[in-house]
Amino acid sequence: MSIPLSNPFSLKAISDCIACDAIAPRLVAIHGPRRRSSTGIIWRPGLVLTAEEALEADEDILITRPDGKQVPASVVGRDPSTDIALLRTEEQPIADVAFADTSGLRVGHLVLAAGRQSEGVCAALGIVALAGGPWRSLRSGHIDRRLHLDLKLDARSEGGAALDINGQIVGITVFGPRGRVLVIPSETIERVAQQLLAHGRIARGYLGLGLQPVRIDQAVADEAGLAEPKGLIVISVDPNGPGQRAGIQQGDILIRWNADPVHSVRRVYTLLGSESVGQSITLGILRAGKQISLTVEIAERSKPQE
Repeated sequence: MSIPLSNPFSLKAISDCIACDAIAPRLVAIHGPRRRSSTGIIWRPGLVLTAEEALEADEDILITRPDGKQVPASVVGRDPSTDIALLRTEEQPIADVAFADTSGLRVGHLVLAAGRQSEGVCAALGIVALAGGPWRSLRSGHIDRRLHLDLKLDARSEGGAALDINGQIVGITVFGPRGRVLVIPSETIERVAQQLLAHGRIARGYLGLGLQPVRIDQAVADEAGLAEPKGLIVISVDPNGPGQRAGIQQGDILIRWNADPVHSVRRVYTLLGSESVGQSITLGILRAGKQISLTVEIAERSKPQE
């Protein structure tokens, strides 16, 4: 059955909505020292958002502007946990970008991934394959929505814009595990970009402890009320860290974070997000088979420790 072109849902109308004309003046190509190319979005005059993982290094970065001119750029800040980086480059007169809310995106909605190559703007059309709620990345970054796309993304388009059916920017496209194409949603970008602009990085919590999974004697685990005989043994203590100040010693076994059992290093890393800095927590410890509780104030991880 043919659909008349006057129909607002015709292919022509859809094509006109998601054409790259409006986004093209905001897309730049980013070149690292080995000249690997990726894409960035002009967020504000002189400021470019891109995928952190696509940046080869912090130095020798060049940007190809929409007018074809190449200019240098420097890193304002990068956050591996959310895969967002912010660059500073030569200013051009352009308005701040407006990101669209992603709450209306559902499975099956069309999404356009727009990028820039040396030849010009490029695009790939796909659908939202998965739309979920907040999640933690493998590096424990807080991502406001889980959005997977079913499309083939050119590597040079990584860091480019994800556009909804109305041509509005809903996030940036990145590669996830096993080559899956993900969208870092607009809500995450706006939150992280503001912090990168203000501080150059995203704060993370720090205990000053080296931890390693360990099995606990079943009788001791039963006495401690643990469903699984597992914990995290302290293999090192930073002499200037919050763990040392709280009295934690090498050889102690961490079994609880506040009231919750903990036996995964990754779980601890997740709990040490930016919101944890300054919090006081109670750690349940096994020391020589006896249970003790120690209160620790989480510090901010400094750059040399990252």
